[in-house]
Amino acid sequence: MKLNELRDNDGANKRKKRVGRGPGSGMGKTGGRGIKGQKSRSGVAIKGFEGGQMPLYQRLPKRGFNKPNRKAFAVINLGIIQKFIEAGKLDAGQIDEDTLLASGAIRRKLDGVRVLAKGELTSKATISVTGASKSAIEAVEKAGGSLTVTGLNTGAPAAE
Repeated sequence: MKLNELRDNDGANKRKKRVGRGPGSGMGKTGGRGIKGQKSRSGVAIKGFEGGQMPLYQRLPKRGFNKPNRKAFAVINLGIIQKFIEAGKLDAGQIDEDTLLASGAIRRKLDGVRVLAKGELTSKATISVTGASKSAIEAVEKAGGSLTVTGLNTGAPAAE
């Protein structure tokens, strides 16, 4: 094989269809759009239109509701807090949202931080966050620490 014998595989390159270039091209005058009507004009996008049939997005049942003022919490599990304490990135004496953020345990605070009970906490930690699950509060107290929930009604009772 020589350089002058190199060529693409059959069908690898296809020439662009040039519309409206005279009757000899087979795509002249109306350019394959038919005659008159909305679809023959430029700037037409009938998205979701199914020829008069009820469109799919209208046929499907509507369910649920998205609360416009819902709160989004940064979630952290007890197991991750324990891992960060063991790595020396967190001080078990006082853990709050700012220290979690500074250590890299969470990426951003959003509307607050919520602690969940996945994983195991063995260190005696004092944690202060926006929200926590009941089982997370119990797990922290079982380890000899305390978990304080500050503000924002999260459904979990504030630990005394």
